[in-house]
Amino acid sequence: MNEILSERGIRRIPDYAQTGPTVARMILGTRLRQLREARQITGGEAGEEIRASHSKISRLEMGRTGFKTRDVLDLLDLYGVTDEAERATLLALARQSNTLGWWHIYHEVVPSWLNVYLGLEQAASVIRSYELQFVPGLLQTEDYARAVLRLAHDQPELLERRVELRMARQRLLYRERPPHVWVVIDEAALRRPLGGSAGMRAQLGWLLELSDLPHVTVQVIPFSVGGHPGVGGPLTVLRPPGAELPDVVYLEQLTGGVFPDKPAEIEHYRHVMNRLVVEALPPEESRDFVHRVRRET
Repeated sequence: MNEILSERGIRRIPDYAQTGPTVARMILGTRLRQLREARQITGGEAGEEIRASHSKISRLEMGRTGFKTRDVLDLLDLYGVTDEAERATLLALARQSNTLGWWHIYHEVVPSWLNVYLGLEQAASVIRSYELQFVPGLLQTEDYARAVLRLAHDQPELLERRVELRMARQRLLYRERPPHVWVVIDEAALRRPLGGSAGMRAQLGWLLELSDLPHVTVQVIPFSVGGHPGVGGPLTVLRPPGAELPDVVYLEQLTGGVFPDKPAEIEHYRHVMNRLVVEALPPEESRDFVHRVRRET
């Protein structure tokens, strides 16, 4: 990404046509937290300054919501920030934090929790995920995606819009500078013939094609491994661009998604992801495994 550092080391971000406002929110939130902690001001005190609660300060500092210019100005005054260049940079980030991601056109099928995830996914430099039930969404064919989404939603009139959105998300794989997508897939997901045998063979063939891309790594955990750390459900760890932003953990649930934010929780899930990578078949052996499953399907 075309990131620019100011003389004071504040990261400036150009307009994100592809990735939306998420990185701008995260960078601004991180900087405001640093400024608050440097002045030893509590989240509750900061919330009072902008006529809000401690929980809103927490959401702002984690980059989970947009910023009002008035709130940023009040917080900068509270934190004693007088340097005009830094104030201008942070206010520019505040304006970008309220822009709309390209997925806004699918607003009727994008609840708030998914809106946050899409911003993180589209901005990430590394996306690591584990899937127990399905092939990961970024690697699904259109027919397979339709079969998966039909299981989870009871509004058939919106099914095609959800399929369109899932296919549109995959454009990130073909950017000039795409993220590294590293997926670990349970054997159960490869053997569940969603969309019929022919559709599943097409999906497995597409998975093999995508695994040829230099920025896509596919690993399989076969049944022979037995129990493993991922039995609790799907897990995604996203790494935002830039070294100053922490990894984000996303746990998908039946009717929503959760973003654990405590450092100990994030480290735990990072450890789980690392163990899954170690316990899964290496990439070349995983390709051979997918070939065998495809022949048997």
